Amino acid sequence: MNCYSSIAEIKEKIKPCIKYTDDTIEITDIKILREKVIDDLVWTAVFGNPEVKPFCYTLIHKIAQELGLIPSSIYDLYIAIGKGEISGFTVPAINVRGMAYDTARAIFRAANKLDVGVLILEIARSEMGYTNQPPEEYSSVILSAAIKEGYDMPIFLQGDHFQVNAKKYKEDPQKELESIKQIIKNSISAGFYNIDLDTSTLVDESKPNLDEQQKDNYTLAFQLTEYVRALQPKGIEINLGGEIGEIGTKNSTEEDLIAYMEGYNKLLPAGMKGITKLAIQTGTTHGGVPMPDGSIAKVKLDFDTIEKLTKLAREKYNLAGCVQHGASTLPAELFDKFPKVGTLEIHLATEFQNMIFDNPMFPKELKEEIYAYLMDKCKDERKPTDTDQQFIYKTRKKALGVFKKQLWSLDEPIRKSISEELQKKFEFLFDKLNVKNTKTLVKKYIKPVKIEIKFVGKPESKEKFEGAD
Repeated sequence: MNCYSSIAEIKEKIKPCIKYTDDTIEITDIKILREKVIDDLVWTAVFGNPEVKPFCYTLIHKIAQELGLIPSSIYDLYIAIGKGEISGFTVPAINVRGMAYDTARAIFRAANKLDVGVLILEIARSEMGYTNQPPEEYSSVILSAAIKEGYDMPIFLQGDHFQVNAKKYKEDPQKELESIKQIIKNSISAGFYNIDLDTSTLVDESKPNLDEQQKDNYTLAFQLTEYVRALQPKGIEINLGGEIGEIGTKNSTEEDLIAYMEGYNKLLPAGMKGITKLAIQTGTTHGGVPMPDGSIAKVKLDFDTIEKLTKLAREKYNLAGCVQHGASTLPAELFDKFPKVGTLEIHLATEFQNMIFDNPMFPKELKEEIYAYLMDKCKDERKPTDTDQQFIYKTRKKALGVFKKQLWSLDEPIRKSISEELQKKFEFLFDKLNVKNTKTLVKKYIKPVKIEIKFVGKPESKEKFEGAD
């Protein structure tokens, strides 16, 4: 792939397939666009100089809109689920971390093969930092992959775990709140019209009753809801989610859900749309728990909790349902159970990262370089009881941003091997989560709104992205 050095060069190179006039475009040869030009555009968007990146972001979004690949909110579909109009599937929300373009291409190939329209592509606040993927880059890469693979549906981009840092919030609440707001603002500007407001870190179980324990959680979630509603583009109802239990802690209860929702709804003024879903804790941990030999400990997932809380959320509060985090490393035989118990949405991340690093064709020399980097730069994160395998497993995600260019530059046969393996995994998940043949469903409930997206200036600094994995 080529990296263009100037806007003038880009305009010249796209002439065989795109007519560019006064900031408007006309696609004149879709074959040339897909076979060559989009690869160079996305490479320049990711690795080009600061002057050309914003132009590439904008151009990619314009091309995507012309092809019907419009960043959209899944709100209306979730409202229909909450009303009981549709059911029987669990929405996959996939965090694209490493080799983002190749990974996203594999997702869209699998989606095309199985006619999948109900599909979320997301990235968490922390992931934006350690993968070095600010919102504007992430959205551009996802859209480029959809363009490349001929996907033809609205694109649901989601800000996952836009999480409040409890320690920083305690030290300076306003500063931490403003930090979250800035990330929300940047993400909306980049086409993220689905956002998970994770204020669950503020739950304080030392308080005497459930309302007091959840009060900071639901109060700040409401404040961020207000902020989003004031900022969202005309014609778009951004889909919002809340969280009642921090992932990796004790399992959520019906009482927790009621305390959160009662407090949140009392603050919500008449006419303002609130959240449509709640993330709950059911026994999982982000990335799984590595054993001394590097294998992942078996998890006792509480499907009864998912089923009971989803039923309560729908019947009492008209929500679409509950969200399962930390699930990608679960045993394969569990995935078809999620639709059966009514799980609304499932977040999947670490396993795809593992499949990149553990592919038999992954270069040994690069892996050794990455692991040496982790041993040096992340040594302060190592627990005294960690074996090398445990430490590497827990920290290798931190190398994805630093080694991004090397990963994107792997020889084509290696990238093909990884991408094909990922595609098979996505096909498996789409089948088990029962989202096959859902393009018609999306077309029925989602009416995409074209919003002019134009990027200017330098990309957002990765140092501002912190929070949950």
